Amino acid sequence: MSVIEIKVPNIGDFKDVEVIEVLVSEGQTLKKNDPIITIESDKSSVEIPSNFEGKIKTLKTKVGDKVSEGDLILILEKINEAEEKIEKKPTIEKNIKKTQETKPEIKKILTDQNKVFNISSASPKVRKFARELGVDINQVAGSERKGRVVEEDIKLFVASKSKNLVNNENKSNEKIKQEYSHSEFGEVEIKDIPRVKKLSSKYLMNSWTNIPHVTNHDEADITELEEFRTSLTDIYTGEKKKITPLAFIVKALTASLKKFPNFNSSIDDIDVGKMTVKKYYHIGIAVDTPHGLMVPKLRNADNKNINLISSELKNLSDQCRNLKIDKKELFGGSMTITSLGGIGGSFFTPIINFPEVAILGIGRSEKKQVFLNGKFITRTMLPLSLSYDHRIIDGAEAARFNNELKENLGKNFAYKLAV
Repeated sequence: MSVIEIKVPNIGDFKDVEVIEVLVSEGQTLKKNDPIITIESDKSSVEIPSNFEGKIKTLKTKVGDKVSEGDLILILEKINEAEEKIEKKPTIEKNIKKTQETKPEIKKILTDQNKVFNISSASPKVRKFARELGVDINQVAGSERKGRVVEEDIKLFVASKSKNLVNNENKSNEKIKQEYSHSEFGEVEIKDIPRVKKLSSKYLMNSWTNIPHVTNHDEADITELEEFRTSLTDIYTGEKKKITPLAFIVKALTASLKKFPNFNSSIDDIDVGKMTVKKYYHIGIAVDTPHGLMVPKLRNADNKNINLISSELKNLSDQCRNLKIDKKELFGGSMTITSLGGIGGSFFTPIINFPEVAILGIGRSEKKQVFLNGKFITRTMLPLSLSYDHRIIDGAEAARFNNELKENLGKNFAYKLAV
């Protein structure tokens, strides 16, 4: 049996290139053109194949090594023709023909043997994508011809692992028990969790564990809007109208949804590959009540003026606080607004109200020095925290949506919002 040294071939002007993958192991039988290592330079990653057939005797390269042309990768034992015939007809395959009864067991043994040296076929670009996600590509089932792995296979693999991880974590959390009682450390009081909070908790857990949240933080200049809002008076009595900023925000958000319909959609099942784009504009309003957080929907906000929106917001809040709201009014929304402006605070990360794909968090507005037209001037700035479902909305689209929303809350749009 002759021995062959497999070395790094001509790789151009590159020297000391890093080995990022070793695709074979000692004892493995190689065929000609089988990939053996992957190297990566600043510009690209390349698989180096074997020019010979044989069984790997010794590996001389490992991940992280720096290699150049002529460096030894592995030592190969060349298999002669007689040995190749033996390799192609292992005893275990002969036994399959002897009896039908042992077929299932033998097939399993053959499958397990094949898995020992399972090397997935994939392009360098796909291998790099897998490494960036921390995925062992050899564990990914390929969907292309001869089991070749593509990017979509890796995404599905990651998604399935995430679901299993969440399920395992949920199961393990169920088993966790307190080792000590709270009362052992001091005086305590046992109280019932409010019914509304118990009901909403499962929806919050579902949203947080199943939706990939991303939050975009920004500020809107509402100086002119606030001046206009506080100047509004009743045409009959001359008294100032008490219209909250939230009514204007609802109107501005509705206008933004019309321009960015993806934000007015729902994903019922990502595996089906379909999304529901809504043609109605029902804005959810998070209402803080003594019983817990409730989110009624202000229906058809696009067809209502500021006065009507303001009036309906008050009615919805009263119904929630008095537990008079119809259960159906808590469902069927376009997008939700949750405001901390009346309490305080600026930026936060609101949880998306499933099955919606985005939620807008509002902080307390404050006067700030802003650099405009070559000088610092005092402006009223409103903190915005936009959380969105990254499966359907990307960062660039979210930034454009925020820019549109800021424009709708700015001086060029303030008067139109009142219509």
